[in-house]
Amino acid sequence: MLNRKSALFLAATFLFSAPAVAQSPPPAPAPPAATAALPDADPAIWVVKDPDTTIYLFGTFHALDGKSDWFNDEVKAAFDQSSEVVLEVPPMEDKAALQPVIMKYAIDASGKPLSEKLSPGAKEKYTKVLAELGAPPTAFDKFRPFFAALTVIMAGAQKLGMTGEKGAEAILTKAAKDGKKPISGLETVDYQMSLFANLSEADQIKMLEETLSELDKLGDVFAEMNKHWTSGDSEGMAKLMNDMNDESPAMYKALLTDRNANWAEWIDKRLDKPGVVFMGVGAGHLGGKDSVQDLLAKRGIKSARIANN
Repeated sequence: MLNRKSALFLAATFLFSAPAVAQSPPPAPAPPAATAALPDADPAIWVVKDPDTTIYLFGTFHALDGKSDWFNDEVKAAFDQSSEVVLEVPPMEDKAALQPVIMKYAIDASGKPLSEKLSPGAKEKYTKVLAELGAPPTAFDKFRPFFAALTVIMAGAQKLGMTGEKGAEAILTKAAKDGKKPISGLETVDYQMSLFANLSEADQIKMLEETLSELDKLGDVFAEMNKHWTSGDSEGMAKLMNDMNDESPAMYKALLTDRNANWAEWIDKRLDKPGVVFMGVGAGHLGGKDSVQDLLAKRGIKSARIANN
């Protein structure tokens, strides 16, 4: 079965799209500016270059609590030097455009209620979690298990103060718009939703049941991931990804290695065009075996970690 790290790590891997998918409420007004400076964070960043092209490869954290100052030093310098920004998905100005995507992938056409697909123990926990969220026990009966899992994780993250509105992508997107830098995406929300929808129903149910059983550990999992991220510990993040590989190779391949291979190919082709690019993807994709850098190396393309000052 998926352990707590590999099941709940999906919260950080895909939380960038979960706020929209889960129909989260608008962010609360920003609190007054703090008088004390936020703690400094040093997330990892790499550079890939040839004579006329530079690509900064930054590991993002999709949902944050806004309690650290990370957009500074090497990250900010690389961003300022870049003429374009590339993220996993481009900003979606029209949130209504997500509804057809949700209907396409999240709705279960089988007609069998989701609650009837769960084991007795999981069903009991499922009903309890929905009640805690203020939702009726039939709230997700028409949806596929992966969608219920992502929504539950998102709700738990919001209770912890971890939101996409405070995440790295949101900060980078605002900075790019303020600086009039063009923003593009490596993927689409449609594609990302399809990754989950194409998992076997057994894997989706496993994902949901493990999420339900370990939801009370979500705070610990986020704290662990945030510690690795803020300190630039890419190998610590890689260990979490490897846990997913050990427990669910199919999920690991679909959500990590296949996408990393696509992104390595994108970088390879982008090196043919002059310019300076700031590329931000989830930090879990940039550490250890099968990372984007590892796959670049297999193509004969070097990447170098930028040292913290």
